[in-house]
Amino acid sequence: MEIKFSRIEVDSKKYLAFMTAIGLVAALAPASAICLFLEGHRVTNMTNQVPWGMPIVMAIYLIGASAGSLVLSAMSSVFGRVEFKPFARMAATLAAILIVAALASIILDWGRPDRLMIPFFHFQPRSVFSLNAILYSSYMLLCLVYLWAMFNGKKHLERLLGLTAVFLAVLVHSGTGAIFGFVYVRELYGSPLLPPSFIAAALSSGTALMIIILYYTFRLSGRYLDPRLLTSLGKLMGVFIIVVLYFLFVENVTRAYAPANYEESSFLLLHGGKYTALFWIGLVGLGMIVPMIVGLNQRLSRNIPLLLGASVLQLAGVLIELFIIVIPAQVFPVELFHDQEVSSVFLDGQFADYSVSLIEWTYSAGMMGAVVFLFALVIRLWPMVPTEARHLEPEEELAAEKVEEAAV
Repeated sequence: MEIKFSRIEVDSKKYLAFMTAIGLVAALAPASAICLFLEGHRVTNMTNQVPWGMPIVMAIYLIGASAGSLVLSAMSSVFGRVEFKPFARMAATLAAILIVAALASIILDWGRPDRLMIPFFHFQPRSVFSLNAILYSSYMLLCLVYLWAMFNGKKHLERLLGLTAVFLAVLVHSGTGAIFGFVYVRELYGSPLLPPSFIAAALSSGTALMIIILYYTFRLSGRYLDPRLLTSLGKLMGVFIIVVLYFLFVENVTRAYAPANYEESSFLLLHGGKYTALFWIGLVGLGMIVPMIVGLNQRLSRNIPLLLGASVLQLAGVLIELFIIVIPAQVFPVELFHDQEVSSVFLDGQFADYSVSLIEWTYSAGMMGAVVFLFALVIRLWPMVPTEARHLEPEEELAAEKVEEAAV
């Protein structure tokens, strides 16, 4: 299957207006970061009890979307899904942009961005943070080399790098999940299921993001996109959501089964107020079950506006899932001494209160705006988007696979 790629050609005035608008949104990120740097985290609702707030949630959200996008990029070269070949460049580009935005989100939240290189000079193999510093930098380099191989038609190298990309994407987001899963002092964190759960969420959110990106990129650039390709991605998203729900079910049932975890589990699942509402309504109901039904139902998934809405709900659902993982575990008091009541002026044994502040919202919105801005700039400057993308019938896909194998 011969695929022709080219730069997008759109009305200059409309493109300039779009880039100006999205650039203003992207500018919210550095403006918020400068404010945090100058004023300190007191301008947010983060405290000593809740030091990881919305910026960290956004960072791991972007890392997951990046990992999911990179796996989708490798679907054609590694898993033989030739129909996804037209999207490989776009998905790999998006993966690279998302990981850069994620790391920028982490670095700017540190308060000391000047200490960026310290993790590389003081490597500690027993530290998940130290290991992730190596993984993230290797991941960014792999994205760039993988794109270079695709641009230069290095079929052998592309397949090898695609396989490596899948392995490293899984490893990178597993490492992100391990940051929380290895914290056993907090019962709502410590879980061996968090790394694979993060991977499942990355795949579902990455697929949902690609559905939205593909639709609007092709539509705004005036190129033909076969709706059946979006339907195929919708079905894939539905399958990934089933895996996410399975991990959510097993993790929470396992935690609730242990008598020592009754209080923590009931807080999250039954009487946690806004966190319980977010879990059942935002995450399980609207964020998972609704998009799963739309994606897996052939009739519903053919309705493209409905599929786009389901994809947006899925992206929101994964963001809520990560918020539910990161925040309630910090809000719930740590048990310092088993079967003992602890109280002091430092609020030991008391529930913390956290809500996302305005500056954290602008910070997060700015990061998402930066991703869209960079992606729109890249596809304008380089041939990333195919001139058309058509669905392949089984016989055509088999023939295309043989052509691909012969080329390799």
